[in-house]
Amino acid sequence: MLRLSALGDVCNLVPTIRALQRQWPDVRITWIIGKGEYSLLSGLSGVEFLVYDKATGLAGMREIWHTLADTRFDALLHMQQALRASALSLGLKANVRIGYDKARTKDWQHWFTHRQLAPHPRAHVLDSFMDFARLMGVDDTRLEWNLPIPETAIEEAQQLTGEHPYLLMSPCANPRLRNFRNWSAEGYAAVIEHAWTQHGLRTVLSGGNSPQEREMGTRILSLAASGAVVDAIGATSLKGLLALIDRARAVVAPDSGPVHMANALHTPTVGLFATTNPERAAPYCWRDYVVNRYPQAVRSYMHKSLDGITWGQRVRHPDAMSLIGADDVIERLDALLTDYPAPSAMEPSNEA
Repeated sequence: MLRLSALGDVCNLVPTIRALQRQWPDVRITWIIGKGEYSLLSGLSGVEFLVYDKATGLAGMREIWHTLADTRFDALLHMQQALRASALSLGLKANVRIGYDKARTKDWQHWFTHRQLAPHPRAHVLDSFMDFARLMGVDDTRLEWNLPIPETAIEEAQQLTGEHPYLLMSPCANPRLRNFRNWSAEGYAAVIEHAWTQHGLRTVLSGGNSPQEREMGTRILSLAASGAVVDAIGATSLKGLLALIDRARAVVAPDSGPVHMANALHTPTVGLFATTNPERAAPYCWRDYVVNRYPQAVRSYMHKSLDGITWGQRVRHPDAMSLIGADDVIERLDALLTDYPAPSAMEPSNEA
């Protein structure tokens, strides 16, 4: 399996691995993965990882080729639509190389594969990954993750939160150029206030240590009530973040890794979407709780209808996320917490 990035995408790929393992319990799976993504998924059962750090360039590719020089795979699942990944694939031996169909492919990936997936118009990212298993004859495509969380990560999370119930909020998406997925500090502060006063939930802020994320966290803290927020931005490992998400009552975040991590851990999730299409990229099991302003963003900033753009096309406008109001998020959060109450609030089961 060749999929280097990103955090959300590799989480969405895990059910495909589990489907292959159910079909062939003795299957040997080697996953060539990115450095950060490996730190998130290390320990995944039944998978041997080879880590490629893109900073190493061609030298890193050659190291992987040398490691696998005596290995010939029955199949190479080329799941990364990028020239870097296709270049890496050239040094791997496989009886068949499987990639995306022409409608979904990018960067000329079909030149590097023998077989392509069957067309699947308007597919969610998770379904696109599962199409690789379907092509190989797998019928049982039920969703299963079982992500490993070590005890050290659980202790890391407990030191930050204690035993008080909390909402996990990851306010920033990847700060790469023209991403435009971040909502406003004022909006987040309003949701924090509501969670605190109406549901008795503190909010744990998570994220990396980039200047953008630290600035956002500082702004949110300045607007939120004292005692309502725990600042964990830049304070956890990726495994520690998994543990935080696993123990949270719910997660609120834009289109970013944490919403898909939460989805993989079955943690109730409210995703905030305006610049990306949630039908393609929302947290898969929590699509009914997404705040979706993508159609309005397409009309307002691209001056087109959904039928007039390509599937999954992003809205590259810095104001698109401003179409989401605090009341929109609060309404979805209230619905989520009502539909998925805390275990202690659930009625006793009638089952023995």
